[in-house]
Amino acid sequence: MKSFVVAMGLMSIAGAAANGVNGVAAQKAAPAAKAYAPGKTAWGDPNLQGTYTDKDENGIPLERPNQFDGKRAEELEDSELADIIKERQARAVASAATIGGAAGADTGAGPVHWYEHYGAKNSRPWMVVDPPDGKIPALTPAAQQRAAARAAARASHGPADSYDDRSLYDQCITRGVVGSMLPVIYGNSFQIVQAPGYVAIRYEMIHEARVIPMDGRPHVTPKVRTYMGDPRGHWEGNTLVVETTNFTDRTAIGVNGNGTFNSEALRLVERFTPMSASTVEWRVTVNDPATWTQPWTFALTLTKDDSQGVFEYACHEGNYAMHNILSAARAEERAGR
Repeated sequence: MKSFVVAMGLMSIAGAAANGVNGVAAQKAAPAAKAYAPGKTAWGDPNLQGTYTDKDENGIPLERPNQFDGKRAEELEDSELADIIKERQARAVASAATIGGAAGADTGAGPVHWYEHYGAKNSRPWMVVDPPDGKIPALTPAAQQRAAARAAARASHGPADSYDDRSLYDQCITRGVVGSMLPVIYGNSFQIVQAPGYVAIRYEMIHEARVIPMDGRPHVTPKVRTYMGDPRGHWEGNTLVVETTNFTDRTAIGVNGNGTFNSEALRLVERFTPMSASTVEWRVTVNDPATWTQPWTFALTLTKDDSQGVFEYACHEGNYAMHNILSAARAEERAGR
């Protein structure tokens, strides 16, 4: 099962399918509406509790595609949106037979109906909302040096010299805060639970849970660092704001926790804003001055859907991939390949 999961980590957001031209166009053209006001919990906080999915955000690229250079999302014509959505759909259909290798033969990825990335009703043409050009800012010189050092180390001994050459996702450890909620081709469910003074978010894939204090306590000492960081939350009107610090430098900002590695200076600010009875906008500002030349922000929509329950994700229990990847690499070495 985990071999199938590892294959999923190789999928990019841009490779997933999407539709929903009319939904995006209507969102673009609609006049500003009065902010939605959710119900309240028994203790008076805005009630965001429920099971959510972002499977309908599959196919939205993180950055603005080059074909739309010089345009903002709200400036796109319906025909331009239709073209890119058709391209996403075509790529998803074309890739269906090769998920996990040729016809799934390499990893046993399973039948097409296992996956969630078909027929997605996208909420936007791309995710980055700041900078206005829709592009992730440039890496700092220090980040470029770190990336070059990692690439050189990997090239010197191959991609599977030890378990440490594989991602934390491959190892069933974590996808990081951002990677845990960016849409992939399956496992896109999340559960928000509230209690007086706390909000908890449970993620389906890698079965992680974040417990977020809401009582104004300070962050823990910088000497304590974790993969998912140290979150603190507060309310700004009906918006749940979560600031997370105290990260390690072993996680990355991207799909399934792949992508550019952050530094220990990373500070994430998430804003969960209810937009309707069934939708919440998740907006994230990434501030890591040791990695990117300026902060940047992306957003997507979470949709409440009780049919998308959070299933058990027995990753470690079924993680034969790590043993097989490393043993296969040793076999290749013995064969002189």
